[in-house]
Amino acid sequence: MNMFVDQIKIEVHAGKGGDGMVAFRREKYVPNGGPAGGDGGRGGSIILKVDEGLRTLMDFRYHRIFKAKNGGNGMSKQMTGPSAEDTIIAVPQGTTVRDLDTGEIIGDLVEKNQELVVAKGGRGGRGNIHFASAKNPAPEIAENGEPGEDHYLELELKMLADVGLIGFPSVGKSTLLSVVTGAKPKIAAYEFTTLTPNLGMVMLPDGRDFAMADMPGLIEGASKGVGLGLKFLRHIERTRVLLHLVDMSSEDPHQAIERYRQINKELANYDPELLKRPQIVVATKMDLPNSADNLAAFKADLAADKTLEKQPEIFPISAVTHQGVQQLMQLTADLLDKTPAFDSKSHDKELVAEYRAAAPDKKDEADFTITKDEDGTWVLGGEKLIRLFKMTDLTHEESQLRFARQLRHMGVDDALRAKGVQDGDLVRIEKFVFEFIQ
Repeated sequence: MNMFVDQIKIEVHAGKGGDGMVAFRREKYVPNGGPAGGDGGRGGSIILKVDEGLRTLMDFRYHRIFKAKNGGNGMSKQMTGPSAEDTIIAVPQGTTVRDLDTGEIIGDLVEKNQELVVAKGGRGGRGNIHFASAKNPAPEIAENGEPGEDHYLELELKMLADVGLIGFPSVGKSTLLSVVTGAKPKIAAYEFTTLTPNLGMVMLPDGRDFAMADMPGLIEGASKGVGLGLKFLRHIERTRVLLHLVDMSSEDPHQAIERYRQINKELANYDPELLKRPQIVVATKMDLPNSADNLAAFKADLAADKTLEKQPEIFPISAVTHQGVQQLMQLTADLLDKTPAFDSKSHDKELVAEYRAAAPDKKDEADFTITKDEDGTWVLGGEKLIRLFKMTDLTHEESQLRFARQLRHMGVDDALRAKGVQDGDLVRIEKFVFEFIQ
């Protein structure tokens, strides 16, 4: 069973705010006690927090629905109900969060202990102490708690590695990683041995260190989802330096240049920015018979390629005999020292803008909607109207009258008349049905 999970969909439901209370003072010898109903407590929010100890989204495979607790109801003597604790969900470093309803990227968790509120808890409803006035000194009005936010999210893990090993299947990426780090990736003499990224730390004698990731092998069409392409390309986005491994052991002397070009083509098709990353071309398997001749042919093919802006640096190694490996790591560390730290915000800027353009503009959304059922009942909807309805305490007549005034001020009455509503017609808001009276 594959224990590495890098993409998952979850539901998050924040807690509802506590209901406000209708209460009055009842002290002995105090006539005509005023309102004393307290406010409800705040509902719990859902928060994602980076946990550096996690390397996969595996935990979400078995737990995909998260619900925060509701706030406590208000109490008498103007006491506010207790607020609910927030629900903290641990995620690996490098997790991108997308709202599935809008397609918008709402967060990119790349910093240590970084937090992101993905569903905000509802505020507590106000008690009747807030509705007292000179005209109504003893109101029987209180608000229900505000509903918490509900969202459907996609979590996508993009590994945070300083160096990414790229190349066709079976070019020696896993072998190199196992030699220079403590990682123990699966190594075998067949293609697609590596099905998931492997991460290891390279420790150099001079005290420098960096994270290196061995990515699943790339083939033609990977940028369109062929093979393991998208799994491969997703994780390479955040790497600062690329080691492009090219196998020099083939019987075809021109296979190396063809595969080198193919890899770069797939990188460009997925994200042209990837070709701007510092890249070292690593000639692998130099301990095999044909490798020296093939390396010479590869260098000649590169020199004859007029499409290249500059000739890449080629570094021959043999991971099996460790030939050139330590020198390659030193060269990689030197290149990292000159390469600025990865800025996820600047890299994802265009993607975020694209997704937001497809998301609905809430400023243009109507406060309410009016439709008609097959049975002739008028149905009121809309985010603002439903929110007001859910925060109305229908058990008290004064609260019902206040809600009716709110609907009138929103223009619901006039809109219903314009739609052709008649005196005595039934109007429904969710499961609540009332009779329209002119």
